[in-house]
Formats: sequence, structure tokens, C-alpha cells
Amino acid sequence: MAKTGAQQSVHSDWKATQIKVGDVLFAMVQEVDGRPAVSLKTSTPLADLLRQRHQDLFPTPHLNQDKWSTLFLDGSLPASQIYSLVNDSYQQALDLLSEEKRRKLMGG
Repeated sequence: MAKTGAQQSVHSDWKATQIKVGDVLFAMVQEVDGRPAVSLKTSTPLADLLRQRHQDLFPTPHLNQDKWSTLFLDGSLPASQIYSLVNDSYQQALDLLSEEKRRKLMGG
């Protein structure tokens, strides 16, 4: 939520908190099998690599499973990797916004 322009809302069907910048989703926080988890957008090659290396990262149900991965926040991924994935997902969302919307969000 510390990201510029980040706004949250609850998606009641999925029992998840959606975090968007502008109108573009970049993170979704929920419980999966009773464990805290976050879904983030990644490039397909990075998603494939991380899924091979970490059992606590898997395709996200309800979203494009090639680009969205869910990871357990109490699992094997180090915090630095999670922060990096959040930053990447946020940047991908920003890149989808029009230049005008980005300027408004960034205060320019």
C-alpha cells in the first residue's frame, strides 16, 4: 500500500483484497488453504522459473495463470524476493496506464 497511487478494495467473490494503481490490478491478498498469500503479475519466463524453484509459488486461480502467480507469505521465498516481485507487478500495472493517468498519479 506504500506504492504511489495504490488503492485497495475487497473482491467478495474471491474473499480477497485487491490492490490497484489507477484501475489496474497489481496485487491481490487472500488466504489460501488457511495461509496468508499474495498474487502478483510476473513475466511468463520468471513465473515458470520461480514455480520450478519454490513449492510455495503456484499459478493463480481466476487470473491468467501464465502471468499471475500466488505465493505464500509464510513460505520459502525470502522477503527480498517478495518485495522485488511486488515492485515488478506494480511497474507492469503502471506501464498499462495511459501517460496522462501516470502523470496524475505521480503528481505531475
